[in-house]
Amino acid sequence: MESIQHIKQRFGIIGNDDGLNRALNKALLVSGTEITVLVTGESGVGKESIPKIIHQFSPRKHAKYIAVNCGAIPEGTIDSELFGHEKGAFTGATTTRSGYFEVADGGTIFLDEVGELPLATQVRLLRILENGEFIKVGSSKVQKTDVRIVAATNVKMNEAIKKGKFREDLFYRLSTVEIHLPPLRDRKQDIPLLFRKFASDFAQKYKMPTLRLNENAQRFLEEYRWSGNIRQLRNIAEQVSVLEKNRTLDVNTLKNYLPNSGSQLPAVIDRFDKEADFSSEREILYKVLFDMKNDLNDLKKLTHELMESENMSSVQKNNPDLIKKIYGELKDQNKTVEFINPESKAQTLSNTTPINQYDYAETVIEEEPLSLLEKEIEMIKQALKRSKGKRKIAANELGISERTLYRKIKQFDLQDDENE
Repeated sequence: MESIQHIKQRFGIIGNDDGLNRALNKALLVSGTEITVLVTGESGVGKESIPKIIHQFSPRKHAKYIAVNCGAIPEGTIDSELFGHEKGAFTGATTTRSGYFEVADGGTIFLDEVGELPLATQVRLLRILENGEFIKVGSSKVQKTDVRIVAATNVKMNEAIKKGKFREDLFYRLSTVEIHLPPLRDRKQDIPLLFRKFASDFAQKYKMPTLRLNENAQRFLEEYRWSGNIRQLRNIAEQVSVLEKNRTLDVNTLKNYLPNSGSQLPAVIDRFDKEADFSSEREILYKVLFDMKNDLNDLKKLTHELMESENMSSVQKNNPDLIKKIYGELKDQNKTVEFINPESKAQTLSNTTPINQYDYAETVIEEEPLSLLEKEIEMIKQALKRSKGKRKIAANELGISERTLYRKIKQFDLQDDENE
């Protein structure tokens, strides 16, 4: 079995941290098996090295190794990318295409940012993990594949499962063995080693003298909270290598390149305000509808008491909180809410003389419309009258043949009109 040091040299991994060594040793142990592995850790800690190690020391090392960034593929096309599609499955599918799982048959596929997968795609992935079967988009044929899946995520999976963004059964199926890579701030002794390595690489790349750190600058880098981890450290080393003429760095120089270097305390976020935390618009609508239902029930209760009680002032005195909730705060505290008695209101309306507000309107008497048959007879009469009894001219005017007009004249007994 290969040693940890040999693996570090082969894959360019730098550091002597116990957490890093433990992760590499675990990757080496599971490489000879078919166990599904989930690599966890913050963004920028180098999770992509673990699946490469697993593949290179596995029996599948001569087959294909495909790395897929699930977070970079749009939700509408990710099924087509992973599982393939048939010709005509959707607009633009002019040819049949093989997906990553079909191409990587017999090899290893690395699903980076697996926590960003849509729920529908998670169901398809679970089926591959269970029995190695998948169906192309637009096809009904079940296909088999033999791939080893290594997944990675920087998402806190327990929180994603609670929020319903990731399937719990898929998580347990992916994390048969979980390998965690520690963040850079927990590997303080490795920070100077990494910086020297990056500074040496960029000095060769840009043909410049290599950067040096004085003792205070080295201590400053070790105490800095690297939120971007190794990726951030590499970017800082490249910036300083290009922009700084003085090749010996001190603390003041590094502070110009590191953001928020004054405070290294982690931010505290209050996550216990459940009322203000809505995971979707549906929950907001449910809350609004629930509040409306409560207000309606309060209004029903107040109306019921008003109908049963004859003394309006006593109802107002006995339910101050309910009235305040329905009508809100009164600007004038001495002002009372006026309740109108329905009986007195009805009596007042009966005593008033109704006024017709539409006496000025013109009355229009509509004539009863003629039936279709009467209209037809009237049109024939008018046409015969205008043509002075000439059937040919009348037929042309009506848009019918002369024979049809003759039949209509006999049918409706219009001989007298024809002779007029």
